[in-house]
Amino acid sequence: MTAEEIVLGGYAAFASGDMESLASIYHPECKITCNGNHAFSGTYIGFKEFADGILSRLNDAWPNFNLDIEKVVSNETDVCVFLNVTADGLSSKSIHHFVVKDGLEVEFNFYDDSQLMAAAIKI
Repeated sequence: MTAEEIVLGGYAAFASGDMESLASIYHPECKITCNGNHAFSGTYIGFKEFADGILSRLNDAWPNFNLDIEKVVSNETDVCVFLNVTADGLSSKSIHHFVVKDGLEVEFNFYDDSQLMAAAIKI
């Protein structure tokens, strides 16, 4: 599989609620960075920290959270996903940058409008 196929498979798993499949594409030491200054900002190491720190709390923070992919730009290792992010009281653009090596995501960086995300957060 290409890096892009791995990343897009992750979005499909997330959308369907299949956390087991989503977890399987993360390297155990994957570095996930949520930029900005709000409740989720920071660095998470590994899927469990990411799932516990962000994914399990998304709907509490932003009810009806949804990601809509606009376009994807990628090469052999890097994948940038341009997104529309919506939720109750939130409509924003975002870029997610992934680094994929040996078939696993080893790095994931969120580039959100963190001020807009912080203003809309419910927790």
